[in-house]
Amino acid sequence: MQSAMSQSQRSVLEAEELKPVLKASVNDVRYIVALLRGINFSNRASVTLSADAGIIVTGDEARTLLATSYIYSDHFDEWTYAADIPRPALSQFSAPDVDPSSVSFDIPLNVLIECLNIYGTPSISMGGSGPSHKKWRREADRSEDERYEERRDGRQQTRGASHVPASNRIDQYFGGGSDKRTRMRLSYGGIGHPLTLWLAEDSSGPTTTCEIMTFDPDPITELPFDGDRTLLRIIFKSSSWLRDALSEFDPSCEKITFIANPVSEAGRAQRGRPIKPLFRIMAFGAFGSTEMDYPNDREVLETFECSRFVAASYRFTHMTHTLRALQNSTKTSLRIDDEGLLSLQFLVPVPKPRGGQSDSFIEFRCLALDEEVAS
Repeated sequence: MQSAMSQSQRSVLEAEELKPVLKASVNDVRYIVALLRGINFSNRASVTLSADAGIIVTGDEARTLLATSYIYSDHFDEWTYAADIPRPALSQFSAPDVDPSSVSFDIPLNVLIECLNIYGTPSISMGGSGPSHKKWRREADRSEDERYEERRDGRQQTRGASHVPASNRIDQYFGGGSDKRTRMRLSYGGIGHPLTLWLAEDSSGPTTTCEIMTFDPDPITELPFDGDRTLLRIIFKSSSWLRDALSEFDPSCEKITFIANPVSEAGRAQRGRPIKPLFRIMAFGAFGSTEMDYPNDREVLETFECSRFVAASYRFTHMTHTLRALQNSTKTSLRIDDEGLLSLQFLVPVPKPRGGQSDSFIEFRCLALDEEVAS
């Protein structure tokens, strides 16, 4: 009897050890992919799992650019987080605001996106978010997502519209449905375990299981933004007003400069000086410079707050990293503090599994170029 009891206790302990930290599922991975693609510019990204915050994915470049994508737990149809699992003890080197119930690891972000896109993921629709007449748009400028959607539409027409749903475990798990979309089930066993994805397009088709190796997390670049030191705050009514401007600049540009003046001073000329712009973006390259001015129009700049003259420059390549986030967002917030630290926040609406809508965010923070800040 004593031996049987010991064996039972060992089985319970083994089951607890195998209990995954996270189990989650979603019926449509398009919005998850959009949030991940928005920060996919580095080889490796840091992932933090938390019961309260959900999934936070962070990437950086040259310790001067930090990008963070927030994937909240209510974006998923199922979310089970085991916050009581033992974790490594906090040390004197741990950040003071670290959630003791959170788990972090590094992952090759491009591999994760490729796995989620294994059946093809059309771009999400941001209809109605932009102005009726969009400026600064090149006719031949189409994204990879737009090209893929055209190919996918042609493939679906070839297949035909008929679809016979099957009553099996896949349908029972995902809730059925005949529309073509990639469903995902995700699990993470804890430190040292891979991130496991189970993917299916529909119940009558194939399923795919992916295991992505995880790594110990590297220290994350800290670029704290103090809202009390903000000199410039802008909210673009549509992200297209900034996206189209950045897309229009020559890719060979080396730096980009944001210039702003208070509303009370904008439009006024001083002796020997040109009229002060409200908000201007200038790009500089080997072939000269290009500038674009924004009007004091609530249909363009929903919010404009500038306490004094601001001019700050950044690497142009860092700004081009934001284009995917701009493409999948509806609104954009731009802030610059008194040291030139730039904060760009992109609003990405995500539908809730049980109806309604939840807002998610992608944020970029970027240090200004040395000696390129004036205020």
